Amino acid sequence: MAKKGNRVQVILECTEHKDSGLAGTSRYITTKNKKNTPDRIEIKKFNPILKRMTVHKEIK
Repeated sequence: MAKKGNRVQVILECTEHKDSGLAGTSRYITTKNKKNTPDRIEIKKFNPILKRMTVHKEIK
């Protein structure tokens, strides 16, 4: 049998959107290597609802 890879899909969610009070959420799906980055990732991505770059954190 083949061994499972180290790459997993993760969901990134905007952290600033909850405080704004606007409807909806900004989420992105990406992949990461579990061995190289075992902790949760934070990336600046574009939020189309707020129309600016915001910090997106990995959610479970």
